[in-house]
Amino acid sequence: MGLSDGELARAAGSGDVDALGTLLLRHEAGMRAVALSLLGHGSDVEDAVQDAAVVALRRIGDLRDPEAVGAWLRMIVRNACRTRLRSAWQPRPLDDLVLAAADDESPERLLERHAMRDWIWRAIEELSPPLRMTVMLRHFSSRVTSYEQIAAVCGVPIGTVRSRLSQARAKLAEALATTASEAHADAAALAAASRKDALETLAAAEQGEFRRLLTERWAPDVTFFAGRQPVGGRELLIRGMESDLEAGVHQRFVDGFTSRDTTIWEMDLINPVDDPEHCPPAVTWVMSLEDGRVSQLRLFHVQAA
Repeated sequence: MGLSDGELARAAGSGDVDALGTLLLRHEAGMRAVALSLLGHGSDVEDAVQDAAVVALRRIGDLRDPEAVGAWLRMIVRNACRTRLRSAWQPRPLDDLVLAAADDESPERLLERHAMRDWIWRAIEELSPPLRMTVMLRHFSSRVTSYEQIAAVCGVPIGTVRSRLSQARAKLAEALATTASEAHADAAALAAASRKDALETLAAAEQGEFRRLLTERWAPDVTFFAGRQPVGGRELLIRGMESDLEAGVHQRFVDGFTSRDTTIWEMDLINPVDDPEHCPPAVTWVMSLEDGRVSQLRLFHVQAA
């Protein structure tokens, strides 16, 4: 007789990829039925089920009742479908698709969750740069998540975004299995360093030191891209930042996430009171790194509803 749902869920929460795979296979029909009931027939059904699988991978350690894992998986699919049916300009981050962890977690529980997070980021690092950037935008960004938005940032057709996500999910599962026993970098430390870098970058710009900071920290031949088309270099970036500041537009760091060669910062744009529509309300910086220095920058402006 096979293991029960509760036994598999507890094993998966401890990092057993095979156990999670068994759970997803066992409940796949029910998850797909939920998606079909909300979305009807179409490619979004499979996408919602696959997105739910990624959420389960990231958050299985947060499950409070292992015996109710089937209902939990169906809830994730249901919320993923509802997110798709909402306005596309302000999607919810995938972390919000499941119940938040309890505030009274023990140190041991927090350590387990951090270990799972680091393990997932280690697996993401095994993806190729195009797949890694697509996955990071789709599953970690709160503002650039739709296929249309990701396609615009990466400068590829929507079909390529779908293909990359499909490839990434398969490779991610394989990478998780092969890196399960390895030591993993501290994802929280990397995120903290990236946040510090973002805040220092904005502070330097406000103090008229943006050129100095770019010279010190970014690649000399950094390129600014619009989709796949290069449109300028360091001087264009400096002029753009200085022009915004002269117009009274300021940026406020909201969130960020990073891998070894991709860093994404999400910013609010604060317009002057006498020109409240000078810029869109938000911008996402998508940066490619070489030897730890920014070599490419793509900006995605989130438009108002």
